[in-house]
Amino acid sequence: MNKDALIAVAMKAATLGYTPYSHFPVGAAIIMKDGKVIQGANIENSSYGLTVCAERNALFRAYLEGYRKDDIVALAVFGHTEDPISPCGACRQVMAELVPPSTPVYLANRHGDSITMTVKELLPYAFDGAVLPEKK
Repeated sequence: MNKDALIAVAMKAATLGYTPYSHFPVGAAIIMKDGKVIQGANIENSSYGLTVCAERNALFRAYLEGYRKDDIVALAVFGHTEDPISPCGACRQVMAELVPPSTPVYLANRHGDSITMTVKELLPYAFDGAVLPEKK
């Protein structure tokens, strides 16, 4: 699946979200090595801190389906924005943990514009679990 097709799936995913408070739908799509595409959308909550972004929904869903880091080929994120959408800090940190650093991330907007960055470019100095104390 090419970049434009994956962005189109992310755009469709944005229509599946639950955004009664922000009215800001975001969609994500991940293509796996086996060709499967997994979608995610932002799901809001009236207790705003409990809202989950599209990127994290898609990644968590992929892991729940048995996929892991090395299965991910690319990730697309779509938002109804003027410029290509930018993932929040929490999503960038989750990507840094669950997606290989060289994986392309396609960031798209409502005008059909997109930019491509790698996970490493999105969060160049990510907090890494390697700094945590070892289990004894």
